[in-house]
Amino acid sequence: MVTRQEAQAALDAATAERDTIQSNLLDLDGSFGKRLLSGASLTGESKRRWEAAATALARLWDTYTAYSAVIDKAADLLTSSRDRDLAPVSALLQGRSVRLVAGPAPLGRRDLADTGVEEVTLTSAVARMRRDFAAVGEVVTAAEGVWGEVGGLLDAAASDLARATALAEGLSDGPLSQAVADAVAVVSQQRATLNSDPLSLWQEGPDGHSGQASTGGATRARDQAAAVTAKVAEVAAVRDSARQRIEALAATAATATAAWKDALEARERAAIKIAEPFLPALPASAASGFQRGELEAIVSSGQWQRLSEQMDRTERDLTAQIASFRATAEAADATLGRREELRGLLQAYKAKAARLGAAEDLGLSEIYEAARVMLWTAPCDLGAAADAVAAYQQAILGIGRG
Repeated sequence: MVTRQEAQAALDAATAERDTIQSNLLDLDGSFGKRLLSGASLTGESKRRWEAAATALARLWDTYTAYSAVIDKAADLLTSSRDRDLAPVSALLQGRSVRLVAGPAPLGRRDLADTGVEEVTLTSAVARMRRDFAAVGEVVTAAEGVWGEVGGLLDAAASDLARATALAEGLSDGPLSQAVADAVAVVSQQRATLNSDPLSLWQEGPDGHSGQASTGGATRARDQAAAVTAKVAEVAAVRDSARQRIEALAATAATATAAWKDALEARERAAIKIAEPFLPALPASAASGFQRGELEAIVSSGQWQRLSEQMDRTERDLTAQIASFRATAEAADATLGRREELRGLLQAYKAKAARLGAAEDLGLSEIYEAARVMLWTAPCDLGAAADAVAAYQQAILGIGRG
């Protein structure tokens, strides 16, 4: 026997636990994963696991209904009973008062006296609900994890492909359109798996409970969609800027032609004064590579990828030509500069000879004159002239040391 205070305390604890269980059951029943699983046309692993989970969820609610009814009945009895008549209340709260109707077991496992009805205590009922709640929650959580991670990747891929599809329609590019279609098919296949069998994309953890979504397929689909979208955008940009870029290439070709002329003129100027072996090679030909008519024809045919490749190649060729022509002009001017440098060096050492009192030395005069003739004779042999200046320099330095 229990006192009224003890009975009330036990009832209050059972009611509080019942309210917590009800709140958690409502959260589970209204969860995103449960609603999607119950409303989807499932196949494969997801169908098998959800059928078992749905059975557990129905059993969970049935157990809760019977369990809650016992607590309500105990509350009614406690309110209407006198202190000496609390035995029925105690029996409800502590005895086998929860009546569960499961139906008879299959014949192969049925006891001869099996009625399909089982009576358990409140504590046992809570333990059963806890097991079923965990089983259903595990399936629902796995499905939500897959839909969250894999769905996010596929949403990003679909967004990219929507943009790519719109751009590709105006490009008239068969291979590129096919690449977009292939990417769409891959994303659609991944989406179909996600919708019908999400749990096939769940990897169980080593403990058999925790796990993570398998995102490999969705990641590859997203990357493929991103790559083809970037390519479509690139080709669309080529189309949109084609005229402007052709004009820019025409300006670059004009610059290359001007650089070729400058190189030719610089070499011709140097050739008058400098011997041939010391001059840079003549530019092979005038600036070439820019074929405006060919580019315009490619634009008219809408072959944007070919146009992009052709313009890139033309730009590289013209840039290399400009650099080569300018280097030739600089090299030609450098030969004249080298001659002037040798002239200045020769005059500087002549002045030094005068300071040393050797201005009238016949031997030095002959060396000086040989160098001077070479440097002031056109075309100038820069190699021989450099040797002659070096000889005069060494002679002066020898006098200074003496």
